[in-house]
Amino acid sequence: MATQKPNYSEEDLVDSLKQNDRVAFEYLYEHYSGALFSVITKVLRDNEKAEDVMQDAFLKIWKNISSYDPAKGRLFTWMLNIARNSAIDAVRSEKRKPGMDDISENLDRTDQNATYQPSPSTLDLKALVDTLRPERKILLDLVYFQGYTQEEASKELDVPLGTVKSRIRTALKDLKHYFKI
Repeated sequence: MATQKPNYSEEDLVDSLKQNDRVAFEYLYEHYSGALFSVITKVLRDNEKAEDVMQDAFLKIWKNISSYDPAKGRLFTWMLNIARNSAIDAVRSEKRKPGMDDISENLDRTDQNATYQPSPSTLDLKALVDTLRPERKILLDLVYFQGYTQEEASKELDVPLGTVKSRIRTALKDLKHYFKI
């Protein structure tokens, strides 16, 4: 007889993780590793290094789950920042800057009313970012996928820093509805 795996709400998952529940951590890995690996590989552009960084990111998540505060944001966003920062640290430790993707200035805006509802395990973050308006997409690509700081993105695109920050904030709000568990 097969054992049924638990299905956690975000709050239950966090509580179980904070109690060092191994089953909860396995659930976390199963449901979020694909999306986090996608971000890490986008920054590193090397699957082997990305696997190492992914392992390090999940160790950081496991060791630091007690510092997660649901009042500051969703669990996925917290983990995404850990994974992205780990990837950026790996890039910086090699003393190189990630290359710029060729980004078309004439991107068509994808229909924002699509009913695409991915699960975190099948999530293609890049595809979701591609649904954003071009000025937001470019900034998320630079800051979240290529490791630029907001200041560096501002200089690269010759856009005021305040505009960069508000566009990123708006883009993240646009993406937020995809991450309701």
